[in-house]
Amino acid sequence: MSARVAPRSAVWTIPNLLSFIRLLGVPVFLWLVLGPRKDELALGLLMAMGLTDWLDGYLARKLNQQSKLGEILDPVVDRFYILAAVIGLFLRDIIPLWLAVAVPLRDALLWILVPFLRTRGYSALPVHFLGKAATAALLYAFPLLLLGNGPLAINQLALVFGWAFTMWGLGLYWWAGILYAWQVKKLLSQPDPRSSHADAG
Repeated sequence: MSARVAPRSAVWTIPNLLSFIRLLGVPVFLWLVLGPRKDELALGLLMAMGLTDWLDGYLARKLNQQSKLGEILDPVVDRFYILAAVIGLFLRDIIPLWLAVAVPLRDALLWILVPFLRTRGYSALPVHFLGKAATAALLYAFPLLLLGNGPLAINQLALVFGWAFTMWGLGLYWWAGILYAWQVKKLLSQPDPRSSHADAG
């Protein structure tokens, strides 16, 4: 017997519930980093949220519960975690100002493109592998930088790998952003398919 397919408009699905749980973890993570500075708990939370991120995608495919909300919510939650990590690490003097600006600036520039996409009936930017790889690299990088904030040899090793992931991830992040912008430009240069359907009707 095949699993029941959830409608694309479904909201209360198991993958979406996991994404909502991940979203609730964002302020908790930021509080752990800036308030009591419980870095071990913050890292544990990030690891748990990373597992949940993988799990909601797996369950969406396994249970045939892909939804329009899930396609939007999942990458948005990732962006919130990246932004929270950037804010927390900058306020802790772990990362410099240029990095704290470069990451959210890319997202801000892409959000400007969303209203143009909506003129063609799209609610979000198309997701491609490069963007996912860039996001994954940054989500690995920032916990390593947080772990590197200590005097032990393992802390220094984490710092080296953290900066390696940071620079690689930042380069991919902006490269993916340029590709997203190019895709939007190509999309806008093509005739609106909805208008052709309306003419045919």
